[in-house]
Amino acid sequence: MSSVNEKSVQSLKDVKNLTKVAVLGVLAFFIMSFEFPLPFFASFLKIDFGDIPALLAGFALGPWAGAGVEVLKNILHAIFKNQTAFIGEAANLLTGILFVVPASYVYWINKNRNTAVTGMLLGTAAMAIGMSVANYYIFIPLYQKVLNIPMDVIVSLGTKANPRIVDLKTLIVYSILPFNILKGLLLSLVTLLIYKRLSFLLHR
Repeated sequence: MSSVNEKSVQSLKDVKNLTKVAVLGVLAFFIMSFEFPLPFFASFLKIDFGDIPALLAGFALGPWAGAGVEVLKNILHAIFKNQTAFIGEAANLLTGILFVVPASYVYWINKNRNTAVTGMLLGTAAMAIGMSVANYYIFIPLYQKVLNIPMDVIVSLGTKANPRIVDLKTLIVYSILPFNILKGLLLSLVTLLIYKRLSFLLHR
């Protein structure tokens, strides 16, 4: 009988956690809509805070939950706002997972403020390096081939912000890499400020 009760409790817990992931995924989708560019970076690079609900889920429920929020957020974006033949959603999904999963994994090893900071710094590094490589070899070439956007047009969007950007390599080095570092630091700072205030809701 006790094993049956334990299974029932675990099933209820699983349903509650999946519900939290779903709610946070929808919230992340709405937050993602409020994006803005930053000076000194290519205009197609825009900051949004849609990864924060995913990071909160990862910290509260585990890395799987953070990844789940990222998946749901981008599925909703693909359904309702897709304008890039799913390339933008794929790039956003990879960006979020590279940041959220390492950060929440490190935090779950030993939950305290220091591991949270260490995890988010590791996630920032993974996101910045990973998306530099992915943009160079995958996403920007896909924009060029699938959407027929000439490479010089893509590069020119960076040149307007930084005259040092003259080709794809310098676009990565002077725009995409530092942008993702700054993005990771901003997301980390906001999460540090709000997580403790919201964690009781996530653990209810």
